Amino acid sequence: MPDQGSMMVSVFDGTRQPISPDIELLIRIRDGFQDERSSKFHRGPNVLFRGLPVFDNFGDNYTVVVSASGFVQAGFFPVKISQGTLQSVSLMLLPPNARFNFDAALLPNLQQTHRQLFDLFVHGAADEQAANERYENLMDVRPEALAALLNITTAMADILMPVGKVLDYFKELIWDETMQQDRFFGFAENRLVEQVKIATAHGTFVPSSTIAHPGATSSFRQAQFGEANVQLSFHEGERRTIDNVDCVKVESDIDYFKDLASHVILEVLPHFFTGGDTDPKRVYALRWIAGQHAGVPEFSPPYTIVAS
Repeated sequence: MPDQGSMMVSVFDGTRQPISPDIELLIRIRDGFQDERSSKFHRGPNVLFRGLPVFDNFGDNYTVVVSASGFVQAGFFPVKISQGTLQSVSLMLLPPNARFNFDAALLPNLQQTHRQLFDLFVHGAADEQAANERYENLMDVRPEALAALLNITTAMADILMPVGKVLDYFKELIWDETMQQDRFFGFAENRLVEQVKIATAHGTFVPSSTIAHPGATSSFRQAQFGEANVQLSFHEGERRTIDNVDCVKVESDIDYFKDLASHVILEVLPHFFTGGDTDPKRVYALRWIAGQHAGVPEFSPPYTIVAS
């Protein structure tokens, strides 16, 4: 008998809670040779698979895909199976007609629960009322842009730099039409440029192309996850003094894919020809799944995704 391993598949919904056991899940598992090892319906949210062959080569890089009626399927690769080890994979299923629930993201709530985000979002406004008006206008008129803003800033708050975290360096956002569902612009302390370069030397970030970021002088992509990594593009020709601190303009976004080829072929080019943009709902799910697999603190922006 070949060596065998085990896998626990856990399924969650857009509220980051275990999916209802009433939902019938089709779970498909393939090994690294693309041989199907299981394709059956199960009741979740946790399903244990035993007796998965271990090959001690690339065949141990399993693929897991979960689908259910009324949900968009999700999957993960690679799930590394080894003898005598229970490997866990967590996936998130979103409804196709999903909407954002921003109740927790209202500014008065952020002031109590996410003070750093609150301070950043109100900075630069004439007063508290003006800050609230521009924020609620974004929420009402362009909810996808607000979701992207919350995705990216939440991720930044978790990215360790040689000193502090990425979000610590941001002083003020640019509240105009450049705040889109796939990116936003703002001003960060100029020290962030050097911090990212040091982090790049240590493998936390990798240099990236500026082609899709007109005006950027340099660009770096986080290298921690397989998908949904933060990218920082610096526009060093545009500076501003904020709170007596020299700041540089930064373009921030999250890409679906880690490697440049997949990013260009599967993300940039389809958006170019169809006019679409990165979907913040998909980013939300990908970043959450990637974080669960990496064993880091849960990606938990102050909003959830629910059925319309």
